[in-house]
Amino acid sequence: MQHEDCYFIGHISRKHGYKGDLLVKLDVDDPSRYNKLESVFLDLKGKLIPFFMSSCKLTQKGFLHIHFEGIDTEAEAERLCKSGLYLPLSFLPPMEGNKFYYHEIEGYTVIDKNFGEVGVMKEVVNEAVQPLFCIENGVKEVLIPIVDSIIDKLDRENKCLYLTCPEGLIEVYLD
Repeated sequence: MQHEDCYFIGHISRKHGYKGDLLVKLDVDDPSRYNKLESVFLDLKGKLIPFFMSSCKLTQKGFLHIHFEGIDTEAEAERLCKSGLYLPLSFLPPMEGNKFYYHEIEGYTVIDKNFGEVGVMKEVVNEAVQPLFCIENGVKEVLIPIVDSIIDKLDRENKCLYLTCPEGLIEVYLD
C-alpha cells in the first residue's frame, strides 16, 4: 500500500499502561466512525505497514484506545509512538454537494467569480491553524483560506472549484 492510496486518520500519541496499549489522537471529522477498526496501516520509516488490532475503542476524551496483535510490552509499544495511522481511500464515504476531501480537489481548476481563472489546485495546506488552498498560477502560488462562505460550487465532473474570494485577496499574490 502506498501513501497516495491512503488517508491519514491520526497518530499514536502515547502508551497506555504497560501491556502494549496505545492512545491515538484522531484527526478526523467524526471519530465515532473509527471506533471498531480491525486493522490500519502504520507509517514506519516512510513505509506503510499493516497492523491488526485485538481491541479498539473510543475514549471519552476523543482518543482511540487500541491494542495491536503481537504488541504486548511497554517497549514494543514505545517503538510505535508518534507513528501515523492510515486507511485505504476506499474506506471514505463519497461526499456530495460542495463538501470535499482535501486530497480529492488536487488538480482541480480554481475559478474566482470576480478574478476569473486563478490556477490549478496544487494541494491543501493543513499545517496551520487555518487550512489553505494552495493554487499554482504559472510561476506563483496563491494561498486562500478555506472558508465555507467563499465556496460557490464544486464541479466534480469538470474538475472545477468555483469561489468568491474577498476583493484583492488573489491580487496580493499576483501583483
